[in-house]
Amino acid sequence: MHRTYSLRNSRAPTASQLASPPPPPSTTKSGRFFGKGGLVSSLRRQTAGQFGPELSRKLSQLVKIEKNVLRGIEVVANERREVAKQLSIWGEDNDDDVSDITDKLGVLIYEIGELEDQFIDRYDQYRLTIKSIRDIEGSVQPSRDRKQNITDKIAYLKYKDPQSPKIVVLEQELVRAEAESLVAEAQLSNITREKLKTAFAYNFDSLREHSEKLALIAGYGKALLELLDDAPVTPGETRPAYDGYEASKQIIIDAENALASWTLENAAVKPTLSIRRGDEVYDDEEDLEGEEQHLAQTEQDWAEDEQHHPVAA
Repeated sequence: MHRTYSLRNSRAPTASQLASPPPPPSTTKSGRFFGKGGLVSSLRRQTAGQFGPELSRKLSQLVKIEKNVLRGIEVVANERREVAKQLSIWGEDNDDDVSDITDKLGVLIYEIGELEDQFIDRYDQYRLTIKSIRDIEGSVQPSRDRKQNITDKIAYLKYKDPQSPKIVVLEQELVRAEAESLVAEAQLSNITREKLKTAFAYNFDSLREHSEKLALIAGYGKALLELLDDAPVTPGETRPAYDGYEASKQIIIDAENALASWTLENAAVKPTLSIRRGDEVYDDEEDLEGEEQHLAQTEQDWAEDEQHHPVAA
C-alpha cells in the first residue's frame, strides 16, 4: 500500500515480503516486439507442442500456455492502475465527499494492480519449476531414442540376416543402453515428483496470498462506501457538509496495516481434510481420535456388562 493517502509515494516491505523475500521479476513480463497478446499468444499455444523432444512436448505446451496466462495478468495489472488514476481524476471535480471517496478508492484499486504485478512474479516461480521438469524430460528423450533405435536394428537384422555377427554386438549395446535408460528414467521419476510438489506449492501459496489480500481490500473498499451519503435531496436542498476526511484516511491506514502485516502463517483460510474409513467419513484428525476413544469406551462398557451379566453357554 502506498505510504500516503492518494496515488503517490513508495512502498515499505510487507510482513510477508520480510518472511519470504519476493522472487525476481517474472521472465514473462513483456516489452516484446509483437506486443502482449492476441496473435502471438495464439501462435505460441499452437506451436508449443510441435517442436522439441517428443517426451517433453505436452509439458512444453503447458509452459507456453502459462506464459500467456501471466502476460494476460500483466495487461490486467497495468490497466487496473490506469483505472485507479482515472477514477481519482474524474472524482476530483465532483463534490467534496465524492472527490475524497473516489481518491481513496483509487488508492485501493491501484493497490490491486500492484498485487497483481507481485502475483505475476510469484506465480512465475511455479511456471519455471514446471519448465525444469520439461527440460529434464527433454534430456531423457535421447536415451529412449537410442534404446529404440538399437531395438529396431536388431529386429531388422534378425528378419533380414539371422546369422549376422552384428546382432551380438547390437544386443550388447542394447544392454548398455537399457542400463543408461533405466538410470535416466529413475531420475526423471524422482525429480518429477519433487519438482511437481514444489511447483504447485508456489502456485497455491501465490494464489492464497493474492486472494486473501484482495478480500482485505474489498472489505476496506466497502467501508469507504459507508462514508458516502447517498440519501436523495430535493431540488434546492443543500446536502450536509462532508466530514469524512479523517475516517477515510484511517480506513486507508487500516488497509495498509492489514496488507503489510499479512503472512502465510496467519492466513484466514485453513483447509480441512476428510479421512475415509470404509463407509465412514471423518472430517479431520480430531474427529477420528474422538471416534476411536468412543469405540474404546464402548468396548470397555461391553466387557463390564458381560462380567455382571454373563451369557449362558
